[in-house]
This record gives sequence, C-alpha cells and structure tokens, in this order.
Amino acid sequence: MQVASPSMSASDSDLVHRAFDRASGAPRVPGNSVRVLLDAKENYPAWLEAIRAARHSIFFENYIIAEDEVGREFAEALKERARAGVKVRLIRDWLGSRSEASRAFWRALQDAGVEVRVFNPPRFGSPLGWLSRDHRKMLAMDGEVAFISGLCVSTRWLGAPERGVPPWRDTGVMLHGPAVAWAERAFKEVWDATGAPLPVDVLSAPEALPAAGTVPVRIIAGEPASTDLFRLDQLIAAAAQRTLWLTDAYFVSFAPYVQALRRAALAGVDVRLLVPSTTDLPMIGRLSRAGYRPLLEAGVRIFEWNGSMVHAKTAVADERWARVGSSNLNLASFIGNYELDIAIEAPEVAREFAAIFLRDLANSTEIILSGKRHVVPVSRRSAGLPWGSGESRVGFVRFARAVGAAAASGTRSLGSVESGIERGLAAILVAVAALGFFFPAALAYPLSVLALWLALALLLRANRHSKQRSAEARVSHRPNPPGP
Repeated sequence: MQVASPSMSASDSDLVHRAFDRASGAPRVPGNSVRVLLDAKENYPAWLEAIRAARHSIFFENYIIAEDEVGREFAEALKERARAGVKVRLIRDWLGSRSEASRAFWRALQDAGVEVRVFNPPRFGSPLGWLSRDHRKMLAMDGEVAFISGLCVSTRWLGAPERGVPPWRDTGVMLHGPAVAWAERAFKEVWDATGAPLPVDVLSAPEALPAAGTVPVRIIAGEPASTDLFRLDQLIAAAAQRTLWLTDAYFVSFAPYVQALRRAALAGVDVRLLVPSTTDLPMIGRLSRAGYRPLLEAGVRIFEWNGSMVHAKTAVADERWARVGSSNLNLASFIGNYELDIAIEAPEVAREFAAIFLRDLANSTEIILSGKRHVVPVSRRSAGLPWGSGESRVGFVRFARAVGAAAASGTRSLGSVESGIERGLAAILVAVAALGFFFPAALAYPLSVLALWLALALLLRANRHSKQRSAEARVSHRPNPPGP
C-alpha cells in the first residue's frame, strides 16, 4: 500500500493524500507523537495521570462509564479537577450508561462542577432515534494530550483475576501534537448535538499547537450517515499490496465490505481477521460466524481469540498504515453511530501494530472450512511469519490452507452456523404466525400503537418544519433599514 513513498512523484503523492482526505473526511495532520497503549493496565493509568495533571480543560466522552471501582476512581479524579477550577465537560451515552451508574453518581459529578451531558435519550417525537448512539471513547486535556481508544470505563476491562478471568484485550493511543485540536473538534460535534453549542474559543487552534513528533495522522470523526470510516476502509482494502490485518470486537459482515476483503484476498493480499470466540453480546457472535464462509472461500484467514474478550478495533496494512478507535466492522458503526478513530500513516507505528497483531494470533484459534468442501489441502502457514514476497498469488486456492492441517493445533472447522441462525429465524416466524392465527389482537394492538406513535411523531416533525419555514420567510421578507 502506497500511502506515500520517496519513489512517488509529488503529483502522485498529492493524489493519494487527496483520495484519503475525501474518503475519510479528515485532513492529514503532520507533526504528532503517538504512543500505543494496550489493555486497561496501560490505558487507565495514563488517562488518570493526564486528568490529574490538567490545568485548564478536560473533554471526556465515553459510551459506558460504570459506577464501579474503575468508574468511581475516574469520577473522583474529575471532581477534584473541577473543584480546582479546571473546566471539565463529560458526555455519556444514554443507552450505554443507562444501567451502569445511578443518578446519584452523575449528580455528585455535577455538584462538584463537572458539566455532564447525556447523548440521545429517548424522545417521543423520534421513535427510532434511539438507534443512533455516541460510541466514541476519547479524552483531551489542555490542548496538550488526547486519548483515542476502544476502552470504556468499567471493571470489565480489568477481568476477574480472583476467578481466573483474564482482562479484556483492547487498544488505544496517546496523542500529542496538532492533531489534539482535531480530537477536541470531534468532541464539540457531539457536545453541540446534546445542547447549547460549545464556544469555538475554548478549543485549541491546530496552527497554535507545536509539533510533538513526526507522525502524520487523521482524526476520523464518524457521524450518523456519514460513512467516512467505511469509505476509508474500502480504500485501504483496495490499496493494500501485501497485508491487511484486522481486529474487531463485533464484526457483522455486509456485502460491500465483504466484497472489498474478498477481492483483496483473491488478489494475493494476506487478509486476516481476529474476532472474539466469546462475547458479551452472544447474538452478535452468531451473526459474526454466519459471515465467515464467503471470506474463508476467498482466502481470508479468520482467527478467534482464546481469552475472555477481545474488544480492540484495529487495522494495519502493509506495515505502513494503522487505525485504532471505537468503530466496529458493522453497519451500526459505519452508518448509525458517532464514532472516533485515528488513522496513522507512519511505518514505525504500523510495524508496532503488526507485531501486536501477531502476538495476539498466538493466543487465537484459526477457523477453517470443513473437509466436506473438498478443497485442495495446502500446508498451514505459521501465524508468526511475515508476508512473503508481496507478489500476486493464486488467492482462491489459499482458502484451502488447512483442510489437511485441520488436525494441527490452533485450528477449528467452521460448523453449520448459518443453519442454526436460519432455524432460529424460522422458529420466530412460526411463533409470530401462530400468534396471528390464534390471538390476532395480540399482534393488531401493538402494531396499531406503533403506527399511531409514528404518525404523531411525523405530525410533530412536520409542524416544527412548518414553523421553521414560516420564521425563515418572515426574516427574508423583512424590509431593509433605510440607508443613511
């Protein structure tokens, strides 16, 4: 993948950067330093240290903030800074934090001076609006440091050592440099969506922040219906020449992205996907496995994590480009939610992500197709080996890599996941049909209530739009004041 290289002409390099700018909706920001942080044991202490050192401002946004040992430690740090005169602003998602903390927990933060806002609580006038969530995980302090990651604030990320449950596997980065200003602007987007806008003058100006390193990055602030990260990931899959290694917590395949990965694998790119073997959302796990087959058939290698949960959302291509943040490889993240990711265009950082990925594969099980597919067996390549020559290989044969090696350690055949899901859906439809036959009112009343709710919501929205148009018309027809 050629993000940019010394052999490229200036015009070619400009073309590549312009393509990335337009696909991601994020400018390339040079002059940064990036430190990779693994799991809660590295992320939480770094976050807390930065919070406690803040002098002027703290922007804190997270999908889940739990009222547990971890959440209370963060709450105390935020309250202490607010009492010291630091302006602390916090955004929590209504759905993500709804059952995680009590009203008293949030009230105590507000009483200490922390300004807390709730993203997208249910509203009568928007029956389906609750589907859009603020899934971002970020902090920014004083225009000096920012953190972008996949971690929420909860003891779940610590595991339960006393019960032999290992910590959740997750990844984030600590960022210094001009890109911190862009992380602050991403925070403002969601803050403005929850109430009165954040004044621009409280944000850092990118041109005023000094360079902290040599790493160019893009802060990708995904919004509902923007598809910024989806377009960028499509571009990366098309541009990768040798490797494309992905880690995702809630992978649910859909046709456009699956086709991008398949075409990369068939063109000879070493495409690998690491996902959980067990998940906190069992239905997502079943849907994830249902999408394995077309990827495996194209030569994509799929691995399932053997630990308690892999929650990281990372990508690394050709050891030249890496991405980490809150976005999962599914429609909710690509289209429905507010997400925040950082794309890093630096070989030294990408190589670190690649090394981490290979270490993770050592604690994973490879998923293969069963021998019933009658594919030609080939020798299984060690997960720890680098990619080879980078020349185009016969990609459609690579998916057969381990039928003959299925007995080797670290592999498991793909079972009949699709048939299980199909049977489950069939059972649900049979139950609905039976309910309609024998108890028609049980279906008719809920549908009638839903239809009435949607109708009232549409009427309220139409009324608001009508008033807005009338106000705009009055302003446009207002006579100009007489001249001097």
